[in-house]
Amino acid sequence: MQAIITKINQRYPELTYKSGDQFFWSPETREIYYNQASTNQNGNWSLLHETGHALLQHTNYQADVELLRLEVAAWEKARELASWLGFAIDEDHIQDCLDTYRDWLYKRSICPNCHTKCLQQDDKIHYRCFNCHTIWRVSTSRFCRAYRSTKDIPQTAKVFDA
Repeated sequence: MQAIITKINQRYPELTYKSGDQFFWSPETREIYYNQASTNQNGNWSLLHETGHALLQHTNYQADVELLRLEVAAWEKARELASWLGFAIDEDHIQDCLDTYRDWLYKRSICPNCHTKCLQQDDKIHYRCFNCHTIWRVSTSRFCRAYRSTKDIPQTAKVFDA
């Protein structure tokens, strides 16, 4: 993994890598964290994926579906980097990783009352059911379980026009 980091830093000297417990891009510190103990190819692929986020300057997302778009873009960039480094990232691995985000988004979008699949509202933490008009709150964290709560939300809220 260190050889990959060295090669990437030669091409992109502005990138900063830091050893940690997991792989992630921190837009706040502008550092790419990697798990040095992960010595298999999945670790290399994760490193390239997080590098993709950094090179694309991903910071925040406004809606759950936008997070999925950012993840797809980072994997596209990771593919480019892998090709430049002389190897390929397994497509099944990429799709498995993206499936975790798709599953997370799907679970958040299910109405807790009537189980209709719905869209997120403008404020990033609320969903509203088109069928029964239930409004529910979801966590802002993408790292936690897809909780849906209707507690403390008035269910007589105005109906949004489509």
